[in-house]
Amino acid sequence: MNRKNIISAVIFILLAALTFNAIFKGNDMSAVVSAMSTLHPAYFTAAMATAFFFVSAEGFMISYLLRSLNYKTSTATCVKYSFVGFFFSGITPSATGGQPMQLYYMNKEGHKVSDSTVVLMTVAVIYKLVLVVMGVGILIFCYKPLADYLKGYLYLYYLGLFLNTLLVVVLLFIMISPKCFKGIVIGGEKLLKKFRILKKSKRRTEKLIDMADQYHEAVLFFLKNKGKIVTVFIFTVIQRCSVFFLTWLIYKGMGLEGSTAFTVMSLQASIYIAVDMLPLPGAQGITEIMYKTAFSQIFPGACLTASMCITRGLNFYLVLIASALVAAWCHFRSKVRVS
Repeated sequence: MNRKNIISAVIFILLAALTFNAIFKGNDMSAVVSAMSTLHPAYFTAAMATAFFFVSAEGFMISYLLRSLNYKTSTATCVKYSFVGFFFSGITPSATGGQPMQLYYMNKEGHKVSDSTVVLMTVAVIYKLVLVVMGVGILIFCYKPLADYLKGYLYLYYLGLFLNTLLVVVLLFIMISPKCFKGIVIGGEKLLKKFRILKKSKRRTEKLIDMADQYHEAVLFFLKNKGKIVTVFIFTVIQRCSVFFLTWLIYKGMGLEGSTAFTVMSLQASIYIAVDMLPLPGAQGITEIMYKTAFSQIFPGACLTASMCITRGLNFYLVLIASALVAAWCHFRSKVRVS
């Protein structure tokens, strides 16, 4: 783990401490614990499985796309990449650390940087695109209830939807424009040489140009095989819905009635859209605050804080701990191989 990631981890821990303090301050914890105990074990187990499926699903898609490029990579290995990505995304602002670390380990295990970049960018673009499509759909068909539930945080929903849409447009442009991608690669190298971070190397420049050409070939392959993109899109919809469905499992597991699965899942989706691009590691603090506002009419009394602790604990903190163990294992293995 480099210095930047260590700083991010420290900031993450500080935010976590402040978040937990804000959550539990002023709450009757005995009532919250009592509400948590009402959750049926079967629903808790299903929710936990859903949380791990959400992260693992990215690995399934990485495996599918790599095999399309004739890589003989096991699904388990690709699931490992997805957990590494989740960990570094979770501890860095705006989830910026995930893909670089995935790319690093994929390259160390024999995958071309150009092919790995295309695969990860394809997964990222479709991942964001699905979120944007869902966000626009909620805004068009459920605007009034959305405004009623989110209240003063509706502006964050607009901001999140705008930033995700902008990112999708930028990533698509980079993917389909070989000149743009090559310009970014060569321009980045020149900038690093200017600040004397990299030394001048004609061989390295030639390798970067060759990588950019290979990248474009991989992009063309996927553009010619649109069926594979459609498959990934459909599976991404299932993946996205799974983490929203987790909240519904908690709702039903507590024995609550009155709200539909669509309402609960739409509200959870709206929170994801609002906080997804915010420059906070793991979107800590704001996620919990928005949850308590959005679901205040869904979960009564102490069930609100209890459901938030369980939901957030499963879909983020538990998976983050598991991802940290996977990342540590990958780091240890890479050190052993070097020695």
